[in-house]
Amino acid sequence: MTANHLGEFLRARRAGLRPQDVGMVSCGVRRVTGLRREEVAVLAGVNVDYYTRLEQGRERHPSAQVLDALGRALRLDPDAHAHLHRLAGTAPGNQFTHTTDRVSPALRRLMDGCPGAPAFVVNRTLDVLAGNALAEALHSPFEQADNLARMTFLDPAGRQFYTRWSDTAQATVGHLRQAAGLDPDDPRLRGLVRALSEHSADFTRLWNAHAVRGKAQDAKHLLHPEVGPLTLTYQSFDVRDAPGQQLVVYQAEPGSPSAQALGLLGSLHAGANQPAR
Repeated sequence: MTANHLGEFLRARRAGLRPQDVGMVSCGVRRVTGLRREEVAVLAGVNVDYYTRLEQGRERHPSAQVLDALGRALRLDPDAHAHLHRLAGTAPGNQFTHTTDRVSPALRRLMDGCPGAPAFVVNRTLDVLAGNALAEALHSPFEQADNLARMTFLDPAGRQFYTRWSDTAQATVGHLRQAAGLDPDDPRLRGLVRALSEHSADFTRLWNAHAVRGKAQDAKHLLHPEVGPLTLTYQSFDVRDAPGQQLVVYQAEPGSPSAQALGLLGSLHAGANQPAR
């Protein structure tokens, strides 16, 4: 049976809204979590039978206009709205392109040329493909710095390293959900989700919520056992010659305690690591 990714997303987002979230009055005993199908159909201005068929997977080709209306009804943010269109195959100019996990020598040189900033490359499933010496030093508390999702949910160091672990966990799952919209049948993604679900109830709960989040820029609050607390900002850059790869660069505010701690971390690990692997 063909997977019903669109219907699963609609059901999960409907379950995450209450009538008061959308300006509706709740009447009578509610036997469902969140909004009823009838309420979503009214908000979107579509026939309730048509909306039901969308959730059940009996209708798989809604128009872009219907999807826009559903996005407004379900209060989707821009990332989730784009994800909705990808699942339905109506995202303009969003043809999926398979990528490689090989990091080019030029990109490795670029990362090594920034010794004062942790820099590393990830793919859509958050596998860490390469990193400079300071990125390796930053992630040294982990048993293996191989995948950001595995490190967050399954590595014992994750909950101490990410001091705002709940925020990191939500963002991490949101990134994987975005990847699922691009290629839901990717065997690497499916295997990763299966492994995380088997060993982490927190991951399963967040995955089933179907929240979507793109990777752009944000703040990271970390605790490194060698140098103490670090408050870093990061920015992500798409690698043009390897679609699906992103270069992530962390920075500390110049002159801040975090900048001093980051400098100390680099000194402690100087010579201990080879250039970007």
